[in-house]
Amino acid sequence: MAAILSATGLAVLLAGELVHSLTARQAVGLPRPTPGSTVLVVVLGFGNRGRRINTVNRWRARIAIRTARAARTAGASAAILCSGGAVRGSTAEAVILRDYITQVLHWDGPVSVESRSRSTWENVRNSLPWVASTDWVAFASNGLHAAKARVYLARQRPDLCSRIVAAKDYRFGEMIVLKPLFGAVGLWKLRTLFHVEHSP
Repeated sequence: MAAILSATGLAVLLAGELVHSLTARQAVGLPRPTPGSTVLVVVLGFGNRGRRINTVNRWRARIAIRTARAARTAGASAAILCSGGAVRGSTAEAVILRDYITQVLHWDGPVSVESRSRSTWENVRNSLPWVASTDWVAFASNGLHAAKARVYLARQRPDLCSRIVAAKDYRFGEMIVLKPLFGAVGLWKLRTLFHVEHSP
């Protein structure tokens, strides 16, 4: 019985890795930042009950930093926009993300805060002024959530879709325990998006 449970658990973990890996491969077809261009990395906040940053927001912050540094390596200049209001706590997710990105991850580039959003739809909508003023935009979250944000951008401002680049959101083994959950939820929400005309 124990062997069956162990095998089942391993299968679930590997399925989570597979889903996120395939999502990352699909994003490979997106354009890449060009030398001399500007890249905006929008970090999508996750509900944070206290002032201390939670595990998921730390994950998203690391993705943002990887993406911004990769843009610099490609010869572009990078800025980070932290997006998210005080949904589950008294402090805006964006503020918590900004402090972690600058104080713990030591990002030395520009960081802006958008602290009114309470959903992914609002994250995208409220980020539009920043997105419209940059050459490229990447959404930093797990791959399926980032894909959802890209769909929302396409619905809100289809004229800006050509500016989307992929984030560095996949690393094998990173957050392996949570990947099955986010994979299942992400797939379900993406499926819902294409069956509902307007999904804010």
